[in-house]
Amino acid sequence: MTTHTALIVDDEPDIRDLLEITLTRMGIHTLTAPDITSAKKLLGEYRPQLCLTDMNLPDGNGIELVQWIQHHTPCTPVAVITAYGNMDTAIESLKAGAFDFVSKPVELPRLRELVNSALKLSDAESDAETASDEPGLLLGNSAEIKRLRNQVRKLARSQAPVFISGESGSGKELVARMIHLQGPRREHPFIAVNCGAIPSELMESEFFGHKKGSFTGAVDNKDGLFRSADGGTLFLDEVADLPLAMQVKLLRAIQEKAVRPVGDTKEVPVDIRLLSATHKDLPGLVQEGNFRQDLFYRINVIELPVPALRDRPDDISLLAGHILERIAREYECEPAALTPDAIDRLRDYDFPGNVRELENILERAFTLCDADLIGPEDLHIGNGPAPAGLSGAGNTGMSSSGQEAMTLPEGEIDLENYLESIERQAIEKALEATRWNKTAAAKRLGISFRALRYRLKKLGME
Repeated sequence: MTTHTALIVDDEPDIRDLLEITLTRMGIHTLTAPDITSAKKLLGEYRPQLCLTDMNLPDGNGIELVQWIQHHTPCTPVAVITAYGNMDTAIESLKAGAFDFVSKPVELPRLRELVNSALKLSDAESDAETASDEPGLLLGNSAEIKRLRNQVRKLARSQAPVFISGESGSGKELVARMIHLQGPRREHPFIAVNCGAIPSELMESEFFGHKKGSFTGAVDNKDGLFRSADGGTLFLDEVADLPLAMQVKLLRAIQEKAVRPVGDTKEVPVDIRLLSATHKDLPGLVQEGNFRQDLFYRINVIELPVPALRDRPDDISLLAGHILERIAREYECEPAALTPDAIDRLRDYDFPGNVRELENILERAFTLCDADLIGPEDLHIGNGPAPAGLSGAGNTGMSSSGQEAMTLPEGEIDLENYLESIERQAIEKALEATRWNKTAAAKRLGISFRALRYRLKKLGME
């Protein structure tokens, strides 16, 4: 079994002794230093798997040592010991490259968690040093995407909150997932939540959980998102959509590393890595008073911008091939390929919806083209409006079945579900009329066989 080595840097002998005893009991060999000068000498000589440093030292501060380690022994995770409640110093150390921080008086359970996470990260570093530029979920060969992958690898080594900025559809959740998968928390949950999709009256319960009977409808205890992500990563997508009242509670949970379930009187400690994202101008919302500045300061310790698809056109061919292969697997069809002219058309397109729009364009083209080659005319971009939506009534074949225009039901309707039900009825009638011959039914509906297979799969009618 490999013995890990940790360096403890503190000018107070009592603190050094406490940390040394704790780490020794964890089976870790320890080195100690009272100042930055002797710490640098030990770091160069032993290359420890972890460094714990106090902030105030006789010949400088912990931030200086963090910066020195980043330049000279970057594979050594370093955690800073800060004064109680001094979040500004903690955030400054994270920005400088610290793995994490722990506050005085040092809570030993929290210290053990930090040490275990750091050692997992250090054990993985030797593999990462020799690994090639493995794309993982972030496909592409452009300079922009390679730079992003490099930033993701670096940020995965830290516990600092990361704010992922970028346009809608650019892949912010994929970036968050890669940070999680390449970090020491990868064996624990990755919980992603769209903050704009939770009703405001349920938000506190969704985030922090509730006790049974705490309000009408609370028939069981509920953990909530924070506790579900304990030990792992919580990704808050569209964080700009949080109401101001919830922003206050979220800030407290981040600062205290604890949550209070609705209806409970005590707080429950949680250990999470927080990642957040939005396509909105968060600094602008802060200026307008619609997003709390103190919360922005906490979640935006490090900002990671995700490039728009139009800024990396060289990646479009690779992405398109990957997406078409996935679509073919999902719908159990032969894969289709793009003609060179179709690839050129995609490269010249602006993609306001980014990768998500590329997926939609290719899915539509895949289902509507008759051959196994997708040409530029099948993409329906830059040359007039696209054909009717895949789930709309425009391609349901209602007229070919001889039906008249339908009358809308009374009251409000769910348009998407309503159109889906019309499409389902049309497909059922066409299949019945052709004695379940799918080729004949597709012809009767005026769509390709592939398009019919796609619809059957999408509507769960197989």
